[in-house]
Amino acid sequence: MTPPQHNPRKKDAAPLEEAFKDLWKAYSLEEAYQEKLLIASWPELMGKSIADRTGTIYIKNKKLFVSITSGPVKKELQLSKSKVLALIETKLGKGIVEDLAFL
Repeated sequence: MTPPQHNPRKKDAAPLEEAFKDLWKAYSLEEAYQEKLLIASWPELMGKSIADRTGTIYIKNKKLFVSITSGPVKKELQLSKSKVLALIETKLGKGIVEDLAFL
């Protein structure tokens, strides 16, 4: 009797969506995708007036850094930081960003 062989490949055909999710998990791409999606959707999340006064946006160690070119807008965003975080969580889910910094 031969021992069973370990084959990491699935024998049955999987739906494309499931295969794609498995691939994302295998290469740890989901978090990076969510971060890029957040940066790309910043104008939609915050509106045109804030987006027009936004410079550089980046994420490092689950902290979103946003450069604001207007002092009053920056101050207003700092005061409503929890609302901005809640808006991000509503749109993209929890765990993507844990803190904000307005530069």
